[in-house]
Amino acid sequence: MIKDILTGVTAYISTSIDYLIVLMVVFAMVPKNKRILVYFGDIVGTTVLVSASLMIALVLKSVPDEWILGLLGLIPIAMGIKLIVAGAADDEDVIQKQINNRRGVILNVAFVTIATCGADNIGIYVPIFTQLSVASLIVVLLTFVVMMTLFALLGYLLVCLPTVAKIFDRWGTLVTIIVYIGLGIYILFESGTIQHFINLI
Repeated sequence: MIKDILTGVTAYISTSIDYLIVLMVVFAMVPKNKRILVYFGDIVGTTVLVSASLMIALVLKSVPDEWILGLLGLIPIAMGIKLIVAGAADDEDVIQKQINNRRGVILNVAFVTIATCGADNIGIYVPIFTQLSVASLIVVLLTFVVMMTLFALLGYLLVCLPTVAKIFDRWGTLVTIIVYIGLGIYILFESGTIQHFINLI
């Protein structure tokens, strides 16, 4: 169970370090009396992304050999390398456009979450979900709920502590790169993919 919790914490942090800055910007744009709605919007957006990842993982589970599924570990490694080469995307225009839209705060934040985190979240969650049993998956999903709440609270606090936000802005991408590549290597080992190719040599 501890291993599953650590997996959930690591996976969530890897996809949400940069999103902390997004949350800070969103909280700053939304009126104080509506900031609680940002949290609910985050829940809606994250639920959509997790559900999509679960459906894709369920389909991929039909693959007979686990080592083949392990090749999905190359996705987060590729994402980490892409961050090294291209750097992080600037999501400020997306945030501004969605928050100023006439839809309600919850839907706007959900769209911001999906637009800024979609590819990263699915790219990380699918390889992890394919490796988990039902019991482990439940623990990981519950861990996501806790982490999402903590990150929303932290994003709110960052509005009041811009100096801390600058630290995340400066070092967040580096942390994300390390965790992406680390998760990818872990998936390749855990599924036996690396061992499979070593045995072929």
